[in-house]
Amino acid sequence: MVGRMHRGWPGPGRGPGRGPGKGGWQQADLPDAEDAAAWLRGRLPDGWFIAAPEVRVDREEILIVGELPPLEEEFSDDDSGRANRAAAVTGRISRFREQTREERIDIARQAEHRYRRKVAWGARLGETEELFTTLSVPVMTRLRQPERIVLDTLVDAGVARSRSDALAWAVKLVGEHADDWLSELRTAMAKVDELRAQGPTTDGPTTDGPTTS
Repeated sequence: MVGRMHRGWPGPGRGPGRGPGKGGWQQADLPDAEDAAAWLRGRLPDGWFIAAPEVRVDREEILIVGELPPLEEEFSDDDSGRANRAAAVTGRISRFREQTREERIDIARQAEHRYRRKVAWGARLGETEELFTTLSVPVMTRLRQPERIVLDTLVDAGVARSRSDALAWAVKLVGEHADDWLSELRTAMAKVDELRAQGPTTDGPTTDGPTTS
């Protein structure tokens, strides 16, 4: 099992928990979580997932999503068979959630102590992915009228129930369609961090003024 960081989230060189000057004050008090995938690779029991789980990290949460073994039962390729298969997939994910609950709680407690972030879980079977209890974090922002009109249009069209739902929908849409660009942007930001770290420092000896002998 080889852990990997999800490409839509901060990767090596730009992970959360950077000190002052490398990510801003919001991240200064957080421990580095760049090794979270590796730590989980060693901590997760063998046999839970058929491949390395996706480990998605931000400032507030670590989300672990693993692929479950495929169903062994065959289903007919008609409406009834597809419905039965969907029900079997849902039941299989539910079984994993219940059977692993206590151990997942224990692993989450250790990870939360190590990285000072909440831990959430998810499971994937085929094309179906189900996230268990995840963290919802409010993000305050100010929008001018053109942006508010966009949100209100989404609400009026029934795409979203409220402005906050519309904003979350828009962010998700941007993430889906700009994933490559965001990945390149994070890589560039990581390069800036590396160049800054290689630059001269002001930690050398200093004098308060001229000295006399």
